[in-house]
Amino acid sequence: QVQLVESGGGLVQAGGSLRLSCAASERIGSANAMGWFRQAPGKEREFVAAINWAGTQYYGDSVKGRFSISRDNAKSTVDLQMNNLKPEDAAVYYCATNRFGSLRAIPSRDPEAWRYWGQGTQVAVSS
Repeated sequence: QVQLVESGGGLVQAGGSLRLSCAASERIGSANAMGWFRQAPGKEREFVAAINWAGTQYYGDSVKGRFSISRDNAKSTVDLQMNNLKPEDAAVYYCATNRFGSLRAIPSRDPEAWRYWGQGTQVAVSS
């Protein structure tokens, strides 16, 4: 059972930056994608970004151009660099991993398709 642990959340002013990190308790298998989702109070869990084993990145429309996802396959970690944060980015951010097939498979944007999840880290953005 893979365990994921997120870190790096906190409070930041609008326009500021935060970097979230996620580490797996064991080596992530080949072809596993890694991703970030978020959930604000009263809202559904939303796709933020994902990266497949080959390093191709995918972003939600609301964060494209502001957020950047990266991973270290050797360390089984994934980071999310968040720039120009907006109040609407405030949420609990979750790290996830799942195998979608080949090394270059496109990760699903549906949270139901992801098997392993972290406990989440809170991001608050003041206006």
